[in-house]
Amino acid sequence: MEGYHIPVLLEESLAALSLKSDGVYVDCTFGGGGHSRGILSRLGRDGMLLAFDQDADAEANLPDDDRVVFIRSNFRFLRSQLRARSVDYVDGIIADLGVSSHHFDDPSRGFSFRFDSPLDMRMNGSAGLSARDVINTYDHADLLRILRDYGQLPSPHKIAGQIVSWRDNKSIDTTGDLIECVKRYTPARDESKFLAKLFQAVRIEVNGEMEALRMMLEQSVKVLSPGGRLAVITYHSLEDRLVKNFMKSGNFDGIVERDIYGNASLSLEPVGKPLTPSQQEVARNSRSRSARLRVAKKI
Repeated sequence: MEGYHIPVLLEESLAALSLKSDGVYVDCTFGGGGHSRGILSRLGRDGMLLAFDQDADAEANLPDDDRVVFIRSNFRFLRSQLRARSVDYVDGIIADLGVSSHHFDDPSRGFSFRFDSPLDMRMNGSAGLSARDVINTYDHADLLRILRDYGQLPSPHKIAGQIVSWRDNKSIDTTGDLIECVKRYTPARDESKFLAKLFQAVRIEVNGEMEALRMMLEQSVKVLSPGGRLAVITYHSLEDRLVKNFMKSGNFDGIVERDIYGNASLSLEPVGKPLTPSQQEVARNSRSRSARLRVAKKI
């Protein structure tokens, strides 16, 4: 399991969920099962865990435990998948939004610029557009949008133009092709940081990550029981802003809506301050360094 993915902020997440022995919980991002196993270790025989993951590889990590229901699905379908299993309300939801170590370390998946591999980047390897499709078919305006909004890259219009110009003569099929294509705009001193932002931008687009996050957050309010906890671990500012605003205001603009009497209409209440990994955890797992845990309680 730890070879697949080391769970981040594990103890902090479990404490944040305020677990009940007979509670019903959702792990939106099962992956290697680290957070799920932590939850199960604190549940009694009457407890229940529903674990989501759209990647077929994750299912191999399932524990032999009849309290677990594995749901092979994107968490954007949270409410409908729970209803299909006659679950209307749950006591807690956790989502670790980071890409698993398994994805980064498997050259065939195309998530990492460390390997020259096919441009794929799909969390669900059998559905939707691949990174190759995005890079080779998106027009300049759409490439500009994802590089600017999801990668926050410098001079995104120039990088988008370079990709369009390059593919007029040769398709961009591998991670190595993409790296070579943007080489003239890659800063020598910050090459890794630049490429990480570039690959992040394409990955977010390929998997519809921001839309899926919005959908999950909106549905979480509808499926949480009063007093239920929502714990979300983010890894970049785009995700964190959405989560922060939603927990604070119930919308993604972060503006609290009030009625004519000035009363706020809220469904969630933030719990405590955002938590980040300790120095010891970062030393053990460098990929945890950008993680941030936010928690809210259903009012």
